[in-house]
Amino acid sequence: MARSHLTLAALATSAVAELEVSGARSYSLGGAAEFDSALLSARDGQTYIIRVPTSQTAETEQSADLVALRALTTGIRSRLPFDVPTYLGQTPIGGTRAVVYDLLAGHHIEAEEVPPGDGLAGSIGHAIAAIHTLPTNFVGEAGLPSLSAVECHTSTTALIESAASTGLLPSALRDRWRDASADASLWQFQPTVINGALTADSLLVEDETVTAVLGWSALRVGDPARDLHWILAMNPDAAEGALGAYAATRQVATDRQFTQRAMLYAELEVARWLLHGREARDQSIVDDAVEMLDGLVDRVHTNSATPLANATGPIMAIGDVEAMLDRTPGDKNAQSYGHAGGMKPVIDDQSDRSSSSE
Repeated sequence: MARSHLTLAALATSAVAELEVSGARSYSLGGAAEFDSALLSARDGQTYIIRVPTSQTAETEQSADLVALRALTTGIRSRLPFDVPTYLGQTPIGGTRAVVYDLLAGHHIEAEEVPPGDGLAGSIGHAIAAIHTLPTNFVGEAGLPSLSAVECHTSTTALIESAASTGLLPSALRDRWRDASADASLWQFQPTVINGALTADSLLVEDETVTAVLGWSALRVGDPARDLHWILAMNPDAAEGALGAYAATRQVATDRQFTQRAMLYAELEVARWLLHGREARDQSIVDDAVEMLDGLVDRVHTNSATPLANATGPIMAIGDVEAMLDRTPGDKNAQSYGHAGGMKPVIDDQSDRSSSSE
């Protein structure tokens, strides 16, 4: 049973010293809740949010997120053109914990709702580029993973083979992904600081500006293309605008290899959904993933210009990618300061994920 907003308000006063709550209401954005959440109005005029995980998966994600938020010091945050949640306090409850954060301004927007042009699309590109230009040393100092290009390649290859081992991966996709994995030119990149779990749900926006980025549980040094794969689901003109702004901010070209890796990661989200269904022993998820894999095969077969490996020809145009990614595996609305349900973005290497908890 979900905890009431009054119970959560009482927990918040235990979690944050001198917090005086003047009002509270339950808070959710729909979907299958993995957190009990409430918005709290305080006598100081501020609004806060309290979240209690309702599953082990959510608790693990929350723990990793707290480690990342503490690593994002005031100095690091000052380099970002958007806000990041601030951890204010916690208190134990029923074998887990309630955590209080400040409430950040903005609202969520679906990827396909991002309009073309330099407005919001450009702000998204600038925001992601700002993450990728952060100094990498603070990640290691916080005990968070730092993956080399070789390690990113290795974990991607392992994912492909895990999906193939299920016997449910169509041979056309297996070969397509293996060809991309075997193309050494795709994997010659400089790792950067990445959010690691970035999706449209991670962003809060106002007007045409990204005001905040949520969900930092996968913060690490890794392949910057991981943070950009979801952009390919935007309107083609919006995707071009976001990638152009990203390239201009980082002063690097979004070259063919970069876009190919991003598209590979986008396709592999379906493989992750399949493996998630198998691990959870949820046949409905497995069936959904198989249906999506079949649809992806159809897309590949109806467009001759879709190879991922350089040796075999050109890649999809962004418009073709947008059509291919007409829905996201397990796509549901965000729940408070996290994801509501469906598949969580999967870390490159689960063994590298910080197991620290506060």
